[in-house]
Amino acid sequence: MEAPPSKARQYALRFISGKYQGGEFPIVPERELVIGRSNDIDVALIEDMVSRRHARVLLQGESLIIEDLGSTNGTFVNGEKVRRARLKEGDKILIGTSIIRVALADGELGPNSTESEAKIKLQETAAGRRTSQVRTMSGNLSEVGLVDLLQLFTTSKKSGVLVVRRDEDIGRIHLRRGQIVHASINENSDVPALKAMYRLLTWEHGTFELEPPDEREFVDEITLSTEAILMEGMRQIDELRRLETSVPASSAHLSIPSPLAAALRELSPNELDVLQLAFNHGHVEAVLNRSKVSDLETTEILVKLLQRGYLRTG
Repeated sequence: MEAPPSKARQYALRFISGKYQGGEFPIVPERELVIGRSNDIDVALIEDMVSRRHARVLLQGESLIIEDLGSTNGTFVNGEKVRRARLKEGDKILIGTSIIRVALADGELGPNSTESEAKIKLQETAAGRRTSQVRTMSGNLSEVGLVDLLQLFTTSKKSGVLVVRRDEDIGRIHLRRGQIVHASINENSDVPALKAMYRLLTWEHGTFELEPPDEREFVDEITLSTEAILMEGMRQIDELRRLETSVPASSAHLSIPSPLAAALRELSPNELDVLQLAFNHGHVEAVLNRSKVSDLETTEILVKLLQRGYLRTG
């Protein structure tokens, strides 16, 4: 008995930022889907950065294609400006202030009524959002991570302040034509800008919003390229994950045993600095904030000091 033919994959465009954030539009096989500023097309994104007919998406057989239609400001896929590109599930498209993720659609796609209903739902989604949200790029980090966001902003040369909120914490990343020039967490001046930037890259949950540029000049302006920051940040994240089971919580109390049996002469200058910070401030978070070296190097030193008896917790 022959196996039934497998069903072709059905895709949808899921808006994770911008005017239609939270909305979804189905991609009907062999039918062109046009995105742009004009009111008489499939997905209307009425904003200055979007051309009247900006881009089109077409599913032909197994191939899902996006094509820029000669737009002024470009179409970006996963941080790369494209004229024509093949899409797959999970790809992120940037058009204007809208970030759109290619997703697998649930259930069967209907005929024309499916698209009509989708348009109505998108308009309802837009109407239900605050005006200030519609004008800015905002979304959730669980939908698009900071690394992906910053890659998109770098290629599209965006300027502004990316405000990231997680629980009670607020991070700010200052962008100038796609380059990161400053970062802070809770406006804490104890944490240098580059260290704050690497720390923000570890945030996996929360919300983001791109606010207008802040024209201030910063004393500790970041000079590394955004690409270099992201590469080093991801390396540090991987190493920090390796140390997760060995390092105490950021709220943990640190103390030096008395008497101290371990010999101080065996420590490097950076290790002595971290030991002194632990003695002076007594908590892991304070040590991380005030250490002159990165969170990764500070964490590695703390683990060594704890394992060799220079420090203890509790």
